Amino acid sequence: MGQTASQLGEHTTLIVLPLFAVLTLNAGAGELGVLRAVGQAPLLLLSLFVGAWVDRWRTRTVMVVTDAGRTLILGAAAVAGLLGWLGLPALLVVAFAVGALSVFFDVAYQASVVRLVKRDQLLRGNSALEGSRSAAQIGGPALGGASVSLLSAPIAAALSASFFALSFLSIRRIRRTESIPERSERPPRVWRRIHEGLRFVVGDTSLRTVCLASAAFQFSLAAMMTVYLLFLPRELHLSGTTVGLALAATGPGALLGAMLAARLPSRFGYGPVLVSAAALGDGVFLCVPALHGSSAVTVPALLVINFVFGTAGQLVNVTVMAVRQAVTPDDMQGRTAATITFVGMGMAPLGSLLGGFLAMEWGLRTSLLVTAAGMMLSPVVMALSPLARLGRALPALAEPAGDPRRAVQRRRAAGHR
Repeated sequence: MGQTASQLGEHTTLIVLPLFAVLTLNAGAGELGVLRAVGQAPLLLLSLFVGAWVDRWRTRTVMVVTDAGRTLILGAAAVAGLLGWLGLPALLVVAFAVGALSVFFDVAYQASVVRLVKRDQLLRGNSALEGSRSAAQIGGPALGGASVSLLSAPIAAALSASFFALSFLSIRRIRRTESIPERSERPPRVWRRIHEGLRFVVGDTSLRTVCLASAAFQFSLAAMMTVYLLFLPRELHLSGTTVGLALAATGPGALLGAMLAARLPSRFGYGPVLVSAAALGDGVFLCVPALHGSSAVTVPALLVINFVFGTAGQLVNVTVMAVRQAVTPDDMQGRTAATITFVGMGMAPLGSLLGGFLAMEWGLRTSLLVTAAGMMLSPVVMALSPLARLGRALPALAEPAGDPRRAVQRRRAAGHR
């Protein structure tokens, strides 16, 4: 319940803050771009550090503190906006602060699942959480846009703050004791812990494959989406409303994918589900360059394509998360999640630049075909790795680098032999 409310607040805020800048502060396109970049910057600047810190804290405490912080920041922004005291520089600070706290929350909630449920329940737990996140991705932007239009931008910011307050109250009610790693009297420095996380991901075959596949996917997806958002209105001559409708089909697909993820891997095997879902979800965009004009077939085809992409993509996300959590010891969960996020999201800006360059040099239709084909690198990477051969049971807990006696103790504590 808390994670659902938090995701609603986060996705509502992603719409409210830009609209606040445009409608209330009359920000231009350049200023709006800076605002969005500042809000996304914590993903690249803080992810690795957050992973190192979260592994040494109680995830419940991290989530409660970040929810309280986002409630206060957005509440203060709403009051300042109503009084006419909130300018663009202050809004940039708000966007960065909310983005930074969101990084803490997202890393912590992924690590908390392993500390709160048994490892044979990871798939069902992640399916439920990712299903709620998909619902927030559908309802959050719509709610944010409607609240700004019907009420005002400051009131909409206050609404976003109320979601974080609800999350704060819900997560505080968790009473189950977390199994956090033992702390030494002199904890290693942050840089050493970050290095340990990087070394662990590189040293584990499954995690290394997930990391490479994520980087290939995020890079190609960013390039493809840059061309895709130009292709729909300029090449297919679709209106803004129709473009929004086509993109919104991803949300219901993600809900279906989260539900399928609770059953398909345990029935057909984790490896086959991962590879086939990634190939289907990424390959479906190869159909888009074949569309021409705003014919009666074009819009339904786009709805189906985005729905299939959302379904298969969420199926991959949930399954990968369960595998990652299963092979990672509890004291490495935060750093592992942060490392994969850092590598994957770090490729997105480069992909966006490539997409824009290709669109200018090669034209929209050719560039869309090339970038969509590039997305197939992700399932190819997984298909050529041992990850593709995972069976119907989650893999055993990985042995981290370090003292082998501590590794044995961790495996026994997790119920593994």
